[in-house]
Amino acid sequence: MKSVLDVLNHHDHPDLYSIAPIATVFEAITLMSELHVGLLPVLQENKLVGVISERDYARKVILKDKSSKTTRVSEIMTREVITVTKSERVDRCVGLMYKHRIRHLIVMEDGTVEGVISIRDLLSEIIDEQSEQISDLVHYIRGET
Repeated sequence: MKSVLDVLNHHDHPDLYSIAPIATVFEAITLMSELHVGLLPVLQENKLVGVISERDYARKVILKDKSSKTTRVSEIMTREVITVTKSERVDRCVGLMYKHRIRHLIVMEDGTVEGVISIRDLLSEIIDEQSEQISDLVHYIRGET
């Protein structure tokens, strides 16, 4: 089974972006839109203090009739962040996402944020791995090398 490192190496992951807790939610949502991502790590002095997602915005700003231009990221961010290391197996990551009902995991190594992986990244990796296995089996059955 593949690892988070394989996912990070295989899929197109742009530079890691983050946002500060003092930024406005509007700034966070604008950055997410520009980057085409659904979540940003929230860093303070290079330490992970939370994450902000489109779900946080929908549930904690829009539904509560708050202003995204005056609400700070720190007011709505999710503070309890589920993290994994690069050596974590893909299947365990999927299990964590299912158990915690989340769509992203923060990849940490030695206290540093190394990346963000999504359920889409993981499912794509699983599909690619299964396609390779099927192809190998077909070649084996046909006697091809």
